[in-house]
Amino acid sequence: MSNVNKVILLGRLGADPELRYTADGTPVASFRIATSETWKDKNGVKQDKTEWHSIIAWRRLGEIAGEYLKKGKLVYIEGRIRSREYEGKDGIKRRVFDIEATDMKMIPTGTPSGRDDRGSNGFKKEHVEDGFVPEVEEDDISM
Repeated sequence: MSNVNKVILLGRLGADPELRYTADGTPVASFRIATSETWKDKNGVKQDKTEWHSIIAWRRLGEIAGEYLKKGKLVYIEGRIRSREYEGKDGIKRRVFDIEATDMKMIPTGTPSGRDDRGSNGFKKEHVEDGFVPEVEEDDISM
């Protein structure tokens, strides 16, 4: 059996992507998205936890991210975990982990009236609170 390195995330951008170009002209966008989960602890108190994920998108996917993604937008990312080492200003070597995007879908939010009655994950609040997460069909996702 072969190995698998696959990540699927659905979250919101913390800031607009930064689009840069390598020395040979290859576009690369970097941005961070937040994923959140909510649960009730043993005392019935609602708890929240947010994780931040660093995303790297290369070539055309990077150009699309740089042009269309904006802070606060909901985005679906598929990719793989990549690690890299760097030396900090203090001289200590550090290892960080990024998600290298291989696919990206921008998820529309809001209603035709412009009023947004959805939760932070893009689904209607009452569904999220019930623990229901609707299935997202390919036709529901636009780029």
